[in-house]
Amino acid sequence: MTQLDQHCRPIGVLRLSLTALCNLACPYCLPDSKEPLGLINLEQRLKIVKAAVELGVHSLRLTGGEPLLNPDLEELITAINPLRNQGLSDIALTSNGFLLNGERAHRLRKAGLNRISLSLDGTTADSVARMAGIKHGELHLAQVLAAIGHARSAGFDPAKGDLKLNAVIEKGKNDNQLLPLAELARNEGIELRLIEYMDVGNRNGWQPEAVLTSAEMIAVINKQWTLEPIKRKSATTAKRWKYTDSKGYLATIASISEPFCGDCNRLRVTANGIAYTCLFASQNSGLDLRDYLQANSCSGDLKEAIGKLWGNRSDRYSEQREQQLKSGSRKAPAEMALLGG
Repeated sequence: MTQLDQHCRPIGVLRLSLTALCNLACPYCLPDSKEPLGLINLEQRLKIVKAAVELGVHSLRLTGGEPLLNPDLEELITAINPLRNQGLSDIALTSNGFLLNGERAHRLRKAGLNRISLSLDGTTADSVARMAGIKHGELHLAQVLAAIGHARSAGFDPAKGDLKLNAVIEKGKNDNQLLPLAELARNEGIELRLIEYMDVGNRNGWQPEAVLTSAEMIAVINKQWTLEPIKRKSATTAKRWKYTDSKGYLATIASISEPFCGDCNRLRVTANGIAYTCLFASQNSGLDLRDYLQANSCSGDLKEAIGKLWGNRSDRYSEQREQQLKSGSRKAPAEMALLGG
């Protein structure tokens, strides 16, 4: 039976971080330059996924940091595949794309990866460098564009939703890239997902004034290419639109302006085995799963611990953001690079 939380939200998606390290330094994330203490290994990650699937998780997303930095990635995916017989239907990956060459893309597909989301926050060298926190944007832009081709060649079909492009949009930083990014995605036949700048962690200096809302983004693009809204599916993060000229789809993730806490079904586990029930969780609210991952620990204990964590869950931060910010009641949040975005 699927585990429910205090608001009757069923657990459904596990976002498993494989590393806190990244080869970029995006200012909205600002990852650490070293791993946290107590990293869990492949066998322990497999135990977590198995327990989560038994509780009702049907979709797994592998994240980071940058998950392609993890040398055990393909081996982990291969080891997870048998869980498809127990209810796991989908294995996805989020990557900045820089390290995704042709060989790696084919290995990931062969291992059993179903979907991949690549990140690109601009279409010019300057915008890419600014949003990625690097000096030379030309190389990164070329690598990500090549990665799209590599993923497609490996069998990740954008027409089937196997390949998508993510872009974080920050007002005054890269909002001038909305139309160029949309045009790029349309030409590539890939769905672009525009993400509102979020107050994850406490390093990025987030201010509400820097948020370009989903409605504002859609208004800009709709002036250039007419969009038709698609009804949002329950427990999904994205609102989707279809281009009326049949040139594909566009989506926005609007956790600031249009929260979707009401049917959120995501459990997050960091690279060092700390479980969180919200992307905006306080850093001290996580459950350390490592005590349940020792060789002599019973798998039932791990499942029970995760089930209890989810069963006690009542967070709805995005719906309460304004109130908490005004009252100053928000506790120090965990960082995005640890939570996997």
